[in-house]
Amino acid sequence: MITLLAKLLKVLNAEAAPGQISAAFCLALFLAFMPFFTLQHVLLIFLVLVLRVNLTGFILGWLVFAAVAFLLDPLFHWLGMAVLSADALEGFWRLLYDSGFWHLTRFNNTVVMGGFIAALVLFLPLYFASNALIRRYREHFMTWLEKTRLAQMVKGSRIYSAYRTVSGWRNPV
Repeated sequence: MITLLAKLLKVLNAEAAPGQISAAFCLALFLAFMPFFTLQHVLLIFLVLVLRVNLTGFILGWLVFAAVAFLLDPLFHWLGMAVLSADALEGFWRLLYDSGFWHLTRFNNTVVMGGFIAALVLFLPLYFASNALIRRYREHFMTWLEKTRLAQMVKGSRIYSAYRTVSGWRNPV
């Protein structure tokens, strides 16, 4: 837990652009909200490797969103069931089901469909919210935080030692 917190602080304090970190969180949301081993996961991992996103942010986001997704699975099932059983889309689902390619996406699984729709809906709000929070954190909170008495105490604790170890920062001599 201490190492995870240290890695989160390292990502927030990194020189990576806030958009790169936010994009990593958003792609992690897609990966975490759908059960594993689908075609979408292969495409997501390819995108993460090709695009300039923060890999540590992606892994941390995936860990956090996977825990959230575990709790939201009943909601994903309900959402996926509602979409897959909609009368207006029956012909479209039948067309996809008759094609072998779309079976790789496991679109007919209610949790996969519900998780995909939830991630699709939350993608842009998460991107803009995390981008704004990272900018606000860097501009205001980080500077103020370093001057507080609490930060001075933390710098003397094991958490800060773990953070320094992970980040590779050294005190100037």
